[in-house]
Amino acid sequence: MQRFSPSETALLAAVDAAPMLGQVQTWSAVNTGTANLAGLAEQAAVLADAFAALPGTVTLEDPAPISAITPDGAEAAVEYGKHLVLRVRPEAERRFLLTGHMDTVFPASHPFQDQVWLDEQTLNGPGVADMKGGIAVIVAALKAFETCAAAASVGYDVMINSDEETGSLSSAPLIAQLAQGKAAALTYEPSALPDGTLAGARAGSGNWSLTVRGKSAHAGRNPDDGRNALVAAAALALGLKALHRDGLSVNPARIDGGSANNVVPDLAVLRFNIRPREEAAAGEFLAALKMLIARVEAEHEVSIHMHGGISRPPKVLDTRAEKLFGIVEECSALLGQPISRVASGGVCDGNNIAACGVPVVDTMGVRGGAIHSQDEFLIVPSLEERAKLSALVLHRLATGAPL
Repeated sequence: MQRFSPSETALLAAVDAAPMLGQVQTWSAVNTGTANLAGLAEQAAVLADAFAALPGTVTLEDPAPISAITPDGAEAAVEYGKHLVLRVRPEAERRFLLTGHMDTVFPASHPFQDQVWLDEQTLNGPGVADMKGGIAVIVAALKAFETCAAAASVGYDVMINSDEETGSLSSAPLIAQLAQGKAAALTYEPSALPDGTLAGARAGSGNWSLTVRGKSAHAGRNPDDGRNALVAAAALALGLKALHRDGLSVNPARIDGGSANNVVPDLAVLRFNIRPREEAAAGEFLAALKMLIARVEAEHEVSIHMHGGISRPPKVLDTRAEKLFGIVEECSALLGQPISRVASGGVCDGNNIAACGVPVVDTMGVRGGAIHSQDEFLIVPSLEERAKLSALVLHRLATGAPL
């Protein structure tokens, strides 16, 4: 039984894996921590050259304005790098979206900056799996895809953002814009497990800062005249943790503030994250949060300002998403690399895309592991494996019935 059509056989032969490892090593050598704007600008320019080999237009898009709460309770603008977008055949009736990110979790001051070979097939280095390897997969897969006749009948956009590791806050409007009208999407986060397992359904994510303002007083002379913002923030943290349950992770993560030991502190900022498995859980949490804030304000006679919200809605697999997963799983099996999928508590841009009603598989990147740590590694043969998988999936999406 023939596994591939003649056009698919030619397509797979067109995948050129030769430059991929060199690309990853060159890109990994550039520090692109989300706050390293100079490094991100350097990386964006190099990636623009790589994507210029494809038809279409490459642009660098400005980040949307975003603010955050500083440790002293002020709201301040946050700077982000530009986001790269490649638009190919925008007039095509059927179009796809491919996304990745150029930023890493390792700032310019982090000691993890170099690459080390762990064995002949395993490279340790910053961002090699998450996700500079994934970007190399996108480039190689699209180059091969463009050699087949089916490519001319479809179009696609590619977005490589600069802020995924901190929640894609400045690229979220761009993601939503690019997702509109797309038939399907592929996102190039590394596989959920080193064996290539895909991430299926995902929890959502929300981040908040609660600024608590009380009243200062002398801790010895008139402590009862003060209103202790730090104690109120602690009450909030305990109240938030009490909302943690199955299907809703609530994690109070940090309290900024306080003062000298002889002063009742009048300012504290509590920061926390939630991970709802379903939209209903997110709605229930918001109602409970408002009640908690009102209670703490009344009991501690403080004021509380809330900043933040749900940045990534839960990703639930619908019928169209199941069909897309089926195509990816079938193609991988035909390539001799059968894969499965698991639900994940992690989040990525796939959450944002799915929220726009577009079916997405968001772990199309390389096999690797230990991401977000100094042990991060790339399994080098997976560069070619995943490029061939993506090229084949794109071909079948272009030539098959709509999802």
